[in-house]
Amino acid sequence: MRHSNGIRRAALATTAVTAVAAAVTGILPGTAMAASTTTSTPPPACPASALQVSAWQAVHRPVGTGTGAAVVQFTNVSRRTCVLKGHPTVAGAGNGSPARNTPLKVTPTGRAATVTVRPHGKAWVKLTFVQVQGEADGYCVSGKDPVTYPTMVIGLPHSGKHQVALNDGVWAECDNKVTVTPVSAVKPS
Repeated sequence: MRHSNGIRRAALATTAVTAVAAAVTGILPGTAMAASTTTSTPPPACPASALQVSAWQAVHRPVGTGTGAAVVQFTNVSRRTCVLKGHPTVAGAGNGSPARNTPLKVTPTGRAATVTVRPHGKAWVKLTFVQVQGEADGYCVSGKDPVTYPTMVIGLPHSGKHQVALNDGVWAECDNKVTVTPVSAVKPS
């Protein structure tokens, strides 16, 4: 009988230790514990300070003599991965100042998806304008006067507004209208 009393005491001690462990960890006896119960937090939106912005005339653009279309590149210059999503806002910066900008009527195309941008990674948008026609000062098919801007202010949802010049000319457009793609991980042409 002594032997069975020792086994009972050991069983009771084991049950007590299991109960204490269950109370501390929140795991009930008889339930399986998952290999990992932590969830990964998605990266935050890229702050304006994390982005270096550049722009150039697109290879594929409407026929005419103005800018026609431009590619805007956002480079993550921070040390952290962040995300971009959505369609940009666009405004011409009068006299080179964002405070004196002229918002353009934006027509979004395509569906926005979240783009993860690692440090030194890039994302792009393409802007397609109503094209200026003719030579010298040019003209707009609508009869309005063409407009040129030294810089544009490109805004991204949750990632600030960025003033950017074209690396190969000035921004020239008609009718203060622009069609925009959402932020993409694929470089447009």
